[in-house]
Amino acid sequence: MSIIFIRHGETLLNAARTIQPADTPLAPRGHAQAERVAERVRALKPAALLASDMPRAWQTAQAIGVSTGLTPIKTPLLWERNFGDLRGRPYDTLSFNAMEMVEAPPNGESMETFHQRVAEALAYAATLRASLDGPLIVVSHGLVIRALLENNIELGEHTVPERIGNTAITAISTQTPHRAELVNCTVHLLGTGLEEDGHSLSGG
Repeated sequence: MSIIFIRHGETLLNAARTIQPADTPLAPRGHAQAERVAERVRALKPAALLASDMPRAWQTAQAIGVSTGLTPIKTPLLWERNFGDLRGRPYDTLSFNAMEMVEAPPNGESMETFHQRVAEALAYAATLRASLDGPLIVVSHGLVIRALLENNIELGEHTVPERIGNTAITAISTQTPHRAELVNCTVHLLGTGLEEDGHSLSGG
């Protein structure tokens, strides 16, 4: 495993099916999930840790940092898509699927702009990984990882999942063309009571 993407742990707004504001923190359950993925990551002997500094991702990265001894490096390139004025709105109050909207919401980010930023995030991560002697851990968000899989990664035998699980691991090769090595894996949560319960969304 060369570049390892991890979605943040669960938040209360994940469970409440709400488009999340930028400052949404982890829920207690999300902190527990972060501790589990941190244990798994430690065994991989990573060389560096890159993360979105939105609280839910940053808190997940901090748990990994404590476990591995690495200091997280922050970048806004890994932020979740900006849904502008839709943030804070429950999904069932909308007459459309916000996750699939192409145009920019008011004060938000269009699909095209978001995908361009995700591509820049991947390029940044790949450049950083090339300078390291071990795996790079990248903590981000569900739509970011999904966009990578849809647009920037050769999937091979893998498929793009319907949703990216909280603290799921997706690993890709370092060299271009980037190839998927592992997709949406949450085996570290099995048997812990922290498995997906079907209430979280692919976004966030």
